[in-house]
Amino acid sequence: MRFIINLILLALVAFLIYLLVQSIREPIAFKAEKDKREMAVVDKLMKIREAQEIYRSIHGGAFAGSWSDLKTSLRTGQIPYVSVIGDPDDPNFTGSITYDTTYVPAIDSVKSLGWSIDSLQYIPYGGGKSFEIKADTLSYQKTMVNVVEVGTTRKNFMGKYASEAYRRYDVSYQPGSFIKFGDMSKPNLSGNWER
Repeated sequence: MRFIINLILLALVAFLIYLLVQSIREPIAFKAEKDKREMAVVDKLMKIREAQEIYRSIHGGAFAGSWSDLKTSLRTGQIPYVSVIGDPDDPNFTGSITYDTTYVPAIDSVKSLGWSIDSLQYIPYGGGKSFEIKADTLSYQKTMVNVVEVGTTRKNFMGKYASEAYRRYDVSYQPGSFIKFGDMSKPNLSGNWER
C-alpha cells in the first residue's frame, strides 16, 4: 500500500514539475516566435518601401496603389538618372551647366537587390495573404502630395499566437494592431516599427 501511495506522489510531483517547466517555456517560445515573425514582416515591408521608391522615381513622385501596377512598373519601367555637367554650387564657375538624363531598366535594380517581384506582396508566415496597399494624393499644408500606406495586422502572420490570451506574456502585444509604413493622412514613409 505504501508503495502505491509513493508511486502516486511521485507521479503527482512529476506532473507538477511538467506544469512548471511548461509555464516557463511558453512565454519564452512566444517571445522568440513573435520576434522572428515580426522581423520577417519588417524586412519585407522595407523591401516594399524600396520598391515604392523605385516606382516613385519612374512615375514622377506617384506611388503604386495596387500590386499589379507596382509589379508591372518594376518589370518594364525605366529609372531616370540625371548627370550634372558643371558645378551649379560654385559661384566662380563660368562655363555652362548641362543636365544629361539617361534611363536604366528598373528590373536591373530589382535583380541587383536579389528580390522576387512575384512574392513581394505576400506576408511572411501569412499563408498566402497579401499586404494591404493604398496610394493617393492629398492636400497637405496647401500642397498636393503623394501618399502611400502598406501593411497588415499582426493576426495575419502570428499563427497560433494571434490570440489576445498571449497578452499575459507581453502587455503591449495587440494581435489586431497594424504594422505598416507610410500614412494616408500625411507624406510619411517611416514604419511604425521605427519608434
